[in-house]
Amino acid sequence: MSVPGAWYLTLAALLFTIGAVGLLVRRNVLVMFMCVELMLNAVNLTFVTYARMLNDIGGQAVVFFTLVVAAAEVVVGLGIIVSIYRRRPGATADDITLLKG
Repeated sequence: MSVPGAWYLTLAALLFTIGAVGLLVRRNVLVMFMCVELMLNAVNLTFVTYARMLNDIGGQAVVFFTLVVAAAEVVVGLGIIVSIYRRRPGATADDITLLKG
C-alpha cells in the first residue's frame, strides 16, 4: 500500500505555510531561523515527491545540494545569532543593527 504523492505535496505545503507564518509573526531570531529551516525541508519534500512521481533522480540530486547549502546556512546563521546574543541576551530580530562596526 503506497501513499499518494498528493498527500506528500499537501504536507509540504502545510509545512511551508507554517514556516512562512512563523517567520513573519515571530521576533525571536532562533525561532525565525528554525522557520527558515522548516521551509527548506518543505521544499526538499516537494523535490523528492516529484522525483518519485516522475521516476527521475534529478529531484533527489537537487535535495542533496539544498541540504549542503542548508548546512552552510546553519553554520553562518548560528554564528551570527550567537554574536548577537553575546551582546544582548534578550535580543530580537530588530537588534541585528548591533552587528554594525
